[in-house]
This record gives sequence, structure tokens and C-alpha cells, in this order.
Amino acid sequence: MTSEIERIKILEAKISHVVDYINKILSENEKLKQQAKELRTEKKEFEEKLGKAHKLDENLKKYHKEREVIKEKIETIISQIDQLGI
Repeated sequence: MTSEIERIKILEAKISHVVDYINKILSENEKLKQQAKELRTEKKEFEEKLGKAHKLDENLKKYHKEREVIKEKIETIISQIDQLGI
């Protein structure tokens, strides 16, 4: 009989360890879910900022092209004035 009681105590201890392990895993799982949620939020914010950066880059290229056109026109005007001898 003592042997059976000891076996039951061993089984209880093992079950207790399993329950503790499951609780630990569930807790870790919740933490990981929260981290995943935070990372998705950060990813969304990053993608929005990246989109804005691309738009700014496009605008910058556009302004550089416009600047070159204006520069060429000014040089043409200066050249025409020089030809007038003024």
C-alpha cells in the first residue's frame, strides 16, 4: 500500500510540474502575442514613414529637375543679353 501511495505522490508531483510548465508556457505565449502586436504596430508606422520618405525623395528629384530647367533658361537669357551688348 505504501508503494501505491508513493506512486500517487510521484504522479501528483509530475502533474504539478506539468501544470506549472503549461502555466509558464501560457504566460510566455501571452508575452509573445503582445510583442507581436507591438511589432506589427511598429512595422505599420515604419511603412508609413517609408512611404513619406519615398514621396519626399520624388519631390526632391522633381525640384532638382525644375532647378536645372530654370538654370538653363537663366543662362539662355543671360546669353541673349550678352549678345545685345548691354
